[in-house]
Amino acid sequence: MLNRRLDGLGTTIFAEMSALAVATGAINLGQGFPDTDGPEAIREAAVQALRDGHGNQYPPGMGVPPLRAAISDHQRRFYGLDFDPDSEVLVTAGATEAIAAAMLALLEPGDEVIAFEPFYDSYAACIAMAGATRVPLTLRAPDFRPDLDALRGAVTPRTRLLLLNSPHNPTGMVLTRDELTAIAELAVERDLVVVTDEVYEHLVFDGEHIPLISLPGMRDRTVSISSAGKTFSFTGWKVGWVTASAPLVAAVRTAKQFLTYVASGPFQYAIAEALRLPDDYFTAFRDTLQAKRDLLAAGLQDAGFEVFQPQGTYFITTDIAGLGEKDAFTFCRTLPERAGVVAVPNSVFYDHPDAGRTQVRFTFCKKEKVLTEAAERLRGAFHG
Repeated sequence: MLNRRLDGLGTTIFAEMSALAVATGAINLGQGFPDTDGPEAIREAAVQALRDGHGNQYPPGMGVPPLRAAISDHQRRFYGLDFDPDSEVLVTAGATEAIAAAMLALLEPGDEVIAFEPFYDSYAACIAMAGATRVPLTLRAPDFRPDLDALRGAVTPRTRLLLLNSPHNPTGMVLTRDELTAIAELAVERDLVVVTDEVYEHLVFDGEHIPLISLPGMRDRTVSISSAGKTFSFTGWKVGWVTASAPLVAAVRTAKQFLTYVASGPFQYAIAEALRLPDDYFTAFRDTLQAKRDLLAAGLQDAGFEVFQPQGTYFITTDIAGLGEKDAFTFCRTLPERAGVVAVPNSVFYDHPDAGRTQVRFTFCKKEKVLTEAAERLRGAFHG
């Protein structure tokens, strides 16, 4: 049964394209990991934790107390939200594990889950492992706004959960307050649970990040998920977290304990310090990535791509139809040889791949000189 539910998922597109980058020596703008480490003080905090024996053995199942306190403080500092660090905060092995644990904890076989497509590839796998059915709500170019009437129409008696991602990977769409309010009202009306993936919360360039859990009626029906990897540029540390009401956290923890049990012990202490960095760190981090977004967007436009300017994340979605291309998957498999650059086809993130057939995603979380070189290679390949 499980094999049938997972049929066709196979190796992730990120693994395939990263392997292509290594094999060809191409610049990897496919997988979203920075090519520089985060703050030196935070890296040293991890080293000190290792030396002091903090986290070298199994940490507590809920996460180390300093990190749970720091997560609680972060939610209050940025959003005015209050969570009890002892019962309403759960540390996970990255956001991906948090999503998996939430799906396994909150879904029963036959339940339906509505998610925006294109969606991050782990969503499909996690929903399938829970025995539920995903119901995609398609976001369409050029602005990728959700059709709220279509969302309401997609809810059936079998709908159990909404899985939302804002800022949205891969499109870069950021939900507005009006959109979030409409979603919250629908969730309350239809008694739905909502799981929100907010890992790019500190990378909003246009608009603002508003946690759905902060809206009326959502405190006890929302599982809010984020992580340290994207905000602090230590993606390999795999430190994520859940904030939610105590009953929802308890449910997610019940599933999580049979996944990794615990993880990232010394890194948890370091991320506790990272979450308490001053405001100017978060502002400078966002501004730096926004400048990189603008740099790569201009280069892609010069190379002939249609660019859909992202409001957040560190990805740019483009359309290759103007280059005379008809299939993003074929395009991305040949791009390393043609241009020395690796990208990811958006069609793999759709249940309805025709909606993203000519869309290609590039990441801009790289050094400026790398982005400049990639843009020059693309320009040379398509306008040489």
